[in-house]
Amino acid sequence: MVKTMDLSIFDEAKEILERLESYNHKAYFVGGCVRDMILGRKIGDIDIATSAAPELVQQIFENVIPVGIQHGTVIVRHNRQSYEVTTFRTDGKYSDQRHPDSVTFIQSIDEDLRRRDFTINALAMDKDGEIIDLFRGRKDIADRVIQTVGNGYERFEEDPLRIIRALRFSSQLGFTISELTMANMKNLKHEIEGIAVERIKQEFAKFFAGEHVQSGIAYLKEMQLDHYLPVFRNHRELIHELPDGLTPVPSFGALIALFHYLAPQITIQDWSSQWKCSNKEKRVAIDLTLALRQYNKNGLDSWLVYCLPAACHSSIVVLINLLLDERVELNDFLRLNSNLPIHSRQELAINGHDIKQLFPSRNGGPWIKNILNAVEFAVVTGKVDNDKNDLKEWIKWNPTATN
Repeated sequence: MVKTMDLSIFDEAKEILERLESYNHKAYFVGGCVRDMILGRKIGDIDIATSAAPELVQQIFENVIPVGIQHGTVIVRHNRQSYEVTTFRTDGKYSDQRHPDSVTFIQSIDEDLRRRDFTINALAMDKDGEIIDLFRGRKDIADRVIQTVGNGYERFEEDPLRIIRALRFSSQLGFTISELTMANMKNLKHEIEGIAVERIKQEFAKFFAGEHVQSGIAYLKEMQLDHYLPVFRNHRELIHELPDGLTPVPSFGALIALFHYLAPQITIQDWSSQWKCSNKEKRVAIDLTLALRQYNKNGLDSWLVYCLPAACHSSIVVLINLLLDERVELNDFLRLNSNLPIHSRQELAINGHDIKQLFPSRNGGPWIKNILNAVEFAVVTGKVDNDKNDLKEWIKWNPTATN
């Protein structure tokens, strides 16, 4: 259902359009921000298209980052917000299946919209809220349909990542992919293998985080697109192992933890290397995997909450509810976290120097760290108060901790 449009989100960004127009150039909001406004969804990035050349945009605004100036794109910083501003253009051939070999800057928004991927994204809106819709994008939004602008085969041949983007939009919006568009996607799905893994990963993460991910999974299975994806191409049963009633998975690290739990023989290192993950994504996958094991062993307790970074709490809730025959709420984690006596080892009332003083006859070594580990666990699990004297007494009366 198309909701009542709220233009207030564009108030600050309108100042950029007005500034460009004051230099006798046209400027519009374009793409996903217009689509999401029509749908009444939360708007992320606000993108702007203009007839002004990128060099002129740099002159007009004080704080500009030339991120893709050869393709007409710069980032304008305005009121501590970033806005991608791109000059109207037409594209040449896509030899690398990502960037056009050449671009031609033009003065017409019409031709600029014609080069875009899907009708629901080929929308432009001026500062007064008037929408330019040359390809019946608003009708497709109302009908909840995804279809390409113009010749679908050509659109996907130009950039095969658009195949995954179509699946991503179906997952995010719950839209149906038109039969013709799906046919073109199937005909060119093998081209996915030529795309940089990093680009695929970015779309794949958004795909699994979509509110309607079940719809997207159905399309992915129908297309057998997983046959062309890292890890999945060698484990074609994997996509069918996903639990019924799959809910959004909030990050790629959480996604690795999910699949590693379903197929432990595929290591986190395998996932990370084949999908070219960052160290942060790999660390999240490891942390969540350890938390799942700990939950299976001891349930939800203070030690699990303490060991797991707070940024991962919402993800572990998703994974527990998806993978285990349990039901936990984020509030359970928040409550335990707020009641923790400490939140890091640095907050312990005792340190390695204090421990060495308790045993002056012993040489330094791993035993000091072992004691700190034992003390940390004892404090977090409520066996002893985080008081320096109490901790010294606890160490003396727990000789196993000093081994």
